[in-house]
Amino acid sequence: MPKELSKKLNEDLIYEILSVVEEIPEGRVASYGQIARLIGREKNSRLVGRVLSMAEYYGDYPCHRVVNHTGRTAPGWSEQRFLLEQEGVTFRPNGCVDMKHCQWNPDED
Repeated sequence: MPKELSKKLNEDLIYEILSVVEEIPEGRVASYGQIARLIGREKNSRLVGRVLSMAEYYGDYPCHRVVNHTGRTAPGWSEQRFLLEQEGVTFRPNGCVDMKHCQWNPDED
C-alpha cells in the first residue's frame, strides 16, 4: 500500500471503494461523493479521490468513470475525457460531463 494512504486507510476500505467503481457501467459516471455515500462514508469524497489516484497499485479499475459532482474531469488527466467519449458519455459546452443524462444510478441496474 502506498505510504501516504496507509495511515488513513486499510485495504478493506480501499477494495470497498474500488468494488463500487468496478460496478459503474460503460457509458455512465459516478461522482466521488456518490461513491462515498454508497460505502457509508458520505463526508469522505476526497478520500475516494485519493484512493482512485492510486488505484493502479490494486488492479485495473474503470476510474475514468468517476468525476466531481458537477461533472468536471480530473485535472491533469486529459485522457479521461477521451475514454468517456469513447463510451458514449456526453459533455456539456462548459467541458463537464452531462450529469443529468450520464450519472449512474445503481438502483436502476
